[in-house]
Amino acid sequence: MNNKNYNLPGSGLLAGVHPVMAIGSAVLVLAFVVFTIANPTYASSVYNSAQSFIVTNFSWYYIGLMSFMLFFSVWLIFSRYGNVRLGKDTDRPEFGFFSWFSMLFGAGIGIGILFWSIAEPINHFQSNPFITVAQEQTPEAAQVAMRIAIFHWGLHGWALFSVIGMALAYFSYRKGLPLSIRSCLYPLFGERIYGPIGHAADLLAVFGTVFGIATSLGLGAQQINAGLAYLFGIKVSLGIQVGLIALLSVLATLSVLSGLKKGIRILSELNMQMTIVMLALFVIFGPTIYILGSIFNNLGDYISHVVQLGLWVDTTPKSQWQGWWTIFYWGWWIAWSPFCGIFIARISKGRTIREFVLGVLLAPTLLAALWITIFGDSAMYLQLFGGGGIVQAVNKDTTTALFKTIELLGNGEIITLLMAGLCTLMLITYFVTSADSATLVICTLLSMGDEHPRARYRIFWGIAVGAVAAALLIAGGLKALQTASIVAALPFSVIVILAVIGLCKSLKAEFYEESVNVLRERAQKATEDVQAVSAPSK
Repeated sequence: MNNKNYNLPGSGLLAGVHPVMAIGSAVLVLAFVVFTIANPTYASSVYNSAQSFIVTNFSWYYIGLMSFMLFFSVWLIFSRYGNVRLGKDTDRPEFGFFSWFSMLFGAGIGIGILFWSIAEPINHFQSNPFITVAQEQTPEAAQVAMRIAIFHWGLHGWALFSVIGMALAYFSYRKGLPLSIRSCLYPLFGERIYGPIGHAADLLAVFGTVFGIATSLGLGAQQINAGLAYLFGIKVSLGIQVGLIALLSVLATLSVLSGLKKGIRILSELNMQMTIVMLALFVIFGPTIYILGSIFNNLGDYISHVVQLGLWVDTTPKSQWQGWWTIFYWGWWIAWSPFCGIFIARISKGRTIREFVLGVLLAPTLLAALWITIFGDSAMYLQLFGGGGIVQAVNKDTTTALFKTIELLGNGEIITLLMAGLCTLMLITYFVTSADSATLVICTLLSMGDEHPRARYRIFWGIAVGAVAAALLIAGGLKALQTASIVAALPFSVIVILAVIGLCKSLKAEFYEESVNVLRERAQKATEDVQAVSAPSK
């Protein structure tokens, strides 16, 4: 395969941080934090109005975009472009599969799935648009609830990550462009990506990353507070949660200063090892037979309904369910896509498009389904066939769902404290991993694709990300966090569409050039053969 670069005349200007990008992004993020903290009530009303407008008018757009990304990623796997390598034809992967998978999953959704793996199914178990009132809180409702939860964490979201990550890796490592969102637009705008068009694309990526990661960090801080309250009796309060964000943001900044191959990789592998242990403990000390059977039931049920769920748009007037669940999740995935896309691209040099898309699409989806099944169906079993209590805990305080489930499994004080302690530790390490990965990505964007940004920028943005998460908590807790991701996703979704168009245009051009070269070589060889035959013998 021909690996011809774009040979950019402006590529030598990419070293360092662009002043417009650095100063502009810092000022706007700081202005948001000040605005939110100065008047939380007014700020909350502004965010809620924006969220209501988007849900009312753009739900169909979010649904259509995410479904298209799934169909497009599947097409890439089976297309003629599947063997294209993300790098030179001689490049091979830098990281082994376990390290690669640990980093992409930990940076992607680890902390979020810890928060929602029990709370979300239990919410759907009580009510959702796909069951009748008579079916609520029944085994039928439990199956539908698990289907919806896995859908929100499954193929659609990872398809988006795979397409954006693959496009970034392709343009950076194969075409010689900077590891930056603007590079995906080069086939459409050429050298103009180094001007306002490129700056706008990267700034939107920065804001999407900041608000996406702030949503996860806010959720994580709330649940860490709940875990510490369960283990040590520490009060659950906004002040404690803001303090946790501050402390863990410092740890994340120290991690990002150590670099990708040290702090981030080591923490990601530790997260994955603890996750495996935690899932095993739930299977062993939970309703083992019920969980093992549910794994197969849930996978089959999800696969048979994934297309239908992905294309469903709630047209019921004034209905809020899809806005607060599916649209929130799609907004979250879209807002996170520049962060996870760049991070996944950074660790995926040397893989083929087919290998990359298959890995990013299937492996995390299977782990997410397994995780939600083990945690969620443990809670369902307790609610349906045990003494109950999970629904009441979730309705009272969503952050306590995980720890209440561990308690009601009834395995004695030592096992209960061990599992609760391990989950709290996982929340902390996933928090740090998400924050340090996001900080590295933001600095990479502002450094015009520099994969080793300067330390002072890592420090500033490590603190800034935590400050935004704290500001959103002050502005309204969970609802403000959900609103932020939905709103941040809308402008960046335009960049996502342009990136896909640019990728298709570049792949098509590369194959056309390769075909022309092959035909030229064949014609030349044929000419040489004819000349050899017609040449007089000596």
